[in-house]
Amino acid sequence: MQRKKRLVLLVIIIIIGISIGVNYPIQTALIFHDGESGELTAFLPLHENDSFSITFTHSIHLTDVVEKYKVTDDLQIEQYEIIYEEFGIGMPSNAGENEEFIYEDGKYHIRNMKHQFESLNIRNGKVVSNHRLAWGERNSNDVACCEVPFNDYFEPGDWYKVKVDWITLLDYWEGERIHE
Repeated sequence: MQRKKRLVLLVIIIIIGISIGVNYPIQTALIFHDGESGELTAFLPLHENDSFSITFTHSIHLTDVVEKYKVTDDLQIEQYEIIYEEFGIGMPSNAGENEEFIYEDGKYHIRNMKHQFESLNIRNGKVVSNHRLAWGERNSNDVACCEVPFNDYFEPGDWYKVKVDWITLLDYWEGERIHE
């Protein structure tokens, strides 16, 4: 009887250990949650001070808009630059306080932005579905090493809540890892 109790106790300890292990945070990532269900859809492993950008084709003037972000020390998302070719609906017409507005190589740049967000709500375009996610070290032409179309991971027209947070081993198994 004593042997059965030890075996049951050992099994319980193992189950508790596995439960804790798969729910223990293992790394930080840019996480995409389905906007309707809240379920983790995909993630991109990122760390503090890493940068990424989201490029989309503006649905009216059909030119690319690039929004550049970095991960802050407290895992917020900080927009530090926006680049676009045309003024129009949804596009800023000037820089804010302490920001820099520049026209360079046929594009408008607003630099030195410090807009911080806990999360972003992003809709993958349905009519003009050409969103791209880029990350990694940039070369001398400011081109990121890695870029993927949203449509490789997300349904056109769907929206996502995007934030930087710790993921667990269970999250790692459930979501799709974004990679080039």
